[in-house]
Amino acid sequence: MRQNYSCDTIPPPQNPARREELVDAPGSADAVASAQFEVPQDDEEAQVDSEERQPAAQSARPQPPARKLCVRHQRMADEGTIVKLQSSLDALPVEERETVSTIWSTFSSSSHPRRELILRGILTMCCFSQLSLLSEQLINLIRVDPFSRFPREVSLKVLRHLDAISLGRAAQVNRHWRSLADDNVLWKSICEQHIDKQCRKCGWGLPLLEKRRAAPASSTPRPTMPLSPAASSSSLAGDSLKRAHYDEEHEHEHEHEHPAKRHKSDSPPPSSSRMSVSPIRRSPTPPASGPSGALSPSSVSTQRPWKDIYCERLTIARNWRRGRYSVRTLKGHGDSVMCLQFNEAMRGVNYPMLITGSYDRTVRVWNVDAGEEVQCLRGHTRAVRALQFDEAKLITGSMDCTLRVWDWRTGRCIRTLQGHSEGVVCLKFDSNVLASGSVDTTVKVWNFRTGECFTLRGHKDWVNAVQLWQLPGTEVCSSVSSAADGTFDIDPGKMLFSASDDCTIRLWDLSRKCCVRQFVGHVGQVQSLLLLNIADCPPAQQDDDGEHHPGGAVRVASASNEDSLVPPGTRLPHLISGSLDNTIKTWDIETGLATQTLFGHIEGVWSVVGDSLRLASGSHDKTIKVWQREESAPPLNLVGHEGPVTCLQLSDDKIISGSDDHTIKVWSFSA
Repeated sequence: MRQNYSCDTIPPPQNPARREELVDAPGSADAVASAQFEVPQDDEEAQVDSEERQPAAQSARPQPPARKLCVRHQRMADEGTIVKLQSSLDALPVEERETVSTIWSTFSSSSHPRRELILRGILTMCCFSQLSLLSEQLINLIRVDPFSRFPREVSLKVLRHLDAISLGRAAQVNRHWRSLADDNVLWKSICEQHIDKQCRKCGWGLPLLEKRRAAPASSTPRPTMPLSPAASSSSLAGDSLKRAHYDEEHEHEHEHEHPAKRHKSDSPPPSSSRMSVSPIRRSPTPPASGPSGALSPSSVSTQRPWKDIYCERLTIARNWRRGRYSVRTLKGHGDSVMCLQFNEAMRGVNYPMLITGSYDRTVRVWNVDAGEEVQCLRGHTRAVRALQFDEAKLITGSMDCTLRVWDWRTGRCIRTLQGHSEGVVCLKFDSNVLASGSVDTTVKVWNFRTGECFTLRGHKDWVNAVQLWQLPGTEVCSSVSSAADGTFDIDPGKMLFSASDDCTIRLWDLSRKCCVRQFVGHVGQVQSLLLLNIADCPPAQQDDDGEHHPGGAVRVASASNEDSLVPPGTRLPHLISGSLDNTIKTWDIETGLATQTLFGHIEGVWSVVGDSLRLASGSHDKTIKVWQREESAPPLNLVGHEGPVTCLQLSDDKIISGSDDHTIKVWSFSA
């Protein structure tokens, strides 16, 4: 709908003859000035100017009223359009000048309804050439730059509704738009929506990039392990199964194991402490932060723009999606690599550190950037099947039935833990508890506070993977309390997941030392476990028939109100498992049901790792599959190993894999 409004339009360019008459007339200077186009003044400015003008000749002549111009005419006033048009008019012959000047004057002095009538008549007389010229001119004339009129705060409010691609295009319009579109406030908001999470609007997620986190790791005291002599000497008759020679060990294991058994592994999970996006911006020197984690004013000047940070992470995210990567191979082990853990930001170490364990009975520390072996730890008499390290210590589990505690910085073995009657296949520890699973079908839980341990029994075959979990809403106690029977108490809410060759997963309450949930659904040995937040689980895949596969799990114990782990409404993570039945399942911890199943591997899955954006799995089929959480397309396949992929580690820009081909491969998706 056309709006009716009044506009005191600018006077048209004047005919030179008319301008000569004005020059000869009294007050010619003022007359010519009024004939030329000038920027109009509002009423207040006109009043001030009129008070300042004192000459009698000027006061005798009536002053023209201040003009009220529309947006277009005001813009013309700013650009000096009439001055240019006047130059074109002066170039015409005298008769043509008078004709054109008359037409313009008539139109300028007409009311708005009469102007519309004149325009309609002119349009009917125009040929296509004139209409084309008119159309070309109108495209530029009707354009209004809103950001030239809005305050900067309002402009940023408008631009905040755009995505990253639209902001990039807006920055190409002109310099003013670029200064707005590159504002740090806008790009910080976009980074907060995407980095280390999946954006709810566009579905994209960007990596956090561990090495570029600005906040330094919190200094925690080195935990001690006051293990009692009783615990150290509690080795059972299984010690007689140890083999003095490596060849005898292999021969013994191959007689009793599943044909592919020696490929089983338990890779350490990615770090669960995900930092917030606010300290991501990294400067050469870590910026100072206050008690609340806010950046100090002195550090802001050294920080990179948020747009650069977004572009850096976007490049890596696109490499993940499009399968662009480089591969490096680390060689040094003399047999199958069975376990590994990687850390890019270990305090006190100036290189990305990788520790691997192998069937060659050694544990090796690597500098990933240089591709060099830093040191080799020797002490186990049989295959090293599990390991985990932190800033203070490294703990390894071996088929020689022992766990060893190492100072990985010096390579010195601090203590040997004995208790299992057969080989140790998996282990996990936190600040207070160490859990280990064994071929003897048991899980042993060791307390770092007292050195005591107890045994969880229930599985009927090898325990291949364990995961510690603190129940939401519970806190870790700082004091140690002992029960009357001499046993010690575990912090309330401390839970443990265990996976076994009996095709089941069990959830244990360590404070009560009992199994509270059983997960049944796999039809093959369960080899690995992973805990992810609910929002971080990958989508269900479809089979060739287009049907969704929820997993077909059968509940063993119902989760009634009395059996509920947490109060209603509490957000629980999802449990993800990999099995030798070639599938990956996602489980609802509260109900014990398999919610979705991923199909893709043609042989058993040995290891599953993941983060907030993707899931990766290593298989006996010698491949690694990367499942993008927000996409239903087939996963990315990484092919390069010549043997089964036994262990994996996933970081923001790389995957590190160990294989039965004695090698470690680093798959880098960095720019």
